[in-house]
Amino acid sequence: MDFEPYRGELVAYCYRMLGSFHEAEDLVQETMLRAWKARDRYDYTRASVRTWLYRIATNACLTALEGRARRPLPSGLGAPNDDPGAPLTPTFDIPWLQPFPDVRFDTGVRAGMRLALVAAMQVLPPRQRAVLVLREVLEFSAAEVAAQLRTTVPAVNSALQRARAAVADLGDMGEVAEPDDPEVRAVIQRYVRAFEAADVPALVRLLTDDAVLEMPPVPLWYRGSRDYGLFIRRVFEMRGTGWGMRPLTANGQPALAAYAPELGGGHRLHTLQVFTITGGRVARNVVFADPAVFDAFDLPKRISFDEFRQAR
Repeated sequence: MDFEPYRGELVAYCYRMLGSFHEAEDLVQETMLRAWKARDRYDYTRASVRTWLYRIATNACLTALEGRARRPLPSGLGAPNDDPGAPLTPTFDIPWLQPFPDVRFDTGVRAGMRLALVAAMQVLPPRQRAVLVLREVLEFSAAEVAAQLRTTVPAVNSALQRARAAVADLGDMGEVAEPDDPEVRAVIQRYVRAFEAADVPALVRLLTDDAVLEMPPVPLWYRGSRDYGLFIRRVFEMRGTGWGMRPLTANGQPALAAYAPELGGGHRLHTLQVFTITGGRVARNVVFADPAVFDAFDLPKRISFDEFRQAR
């Protein structure tokens, strides 16, 4: 019995549930081990292998989530900051939401992976979260989900209604263009050129009026193109100009690995930035500075400018 063909979609599912790529990988490994040990007891007449694996993964996720705080983004913790010069003090006791490295798995698992949606899911009680993902994203039937959660179809339908309402109340859940959309690629290319040239006015022109910039593990965040631009100007003052940007994708969204210039030459990895593009402009940029995130994306710690050009 071969479970490996399901690994990618199971990791994506556990990531949606947990908000952590590394924990998702660990729980899928646990799911595979449990399934292997129970393979002789599997009844193929009652459920497909895929449905059975999701039941095991769901139980593993619900157990892992017992008594655990949700994984937020900074914008989920309070009001935006109005001081672009505020101290950038990281807070490591908050279990921050992590991005998902698309390159590690087939793009077919992108549905329901958008960062803002995954962050919204973290607000839901774990069982509601499971129902929402299993029904809305993975399109299991209400009967299948009821069997996976060992509950009733009416209970599943009720939980789904509550989950839909809760996510809708959080707003900003509309559709966004895919990273391979020509308009999105053009916006990202202009952003790269402006950032590498340290052209703050050009960057600001690419932003929506209420663009959001947030930087976990730093808990503060900014809203509005003015404060966004002032903060980026501060970054160039602190870290210098001549940055390099390497395109990739995360959570089915365009992303950039940002490399800051080093005094001795070359560039050092600084952040992973995940963009939301709407209407041909940048509406949100979530900037991750956690080394664990860099490891998940297999990003080189240093890179030369020639390597940037070769990567594009």
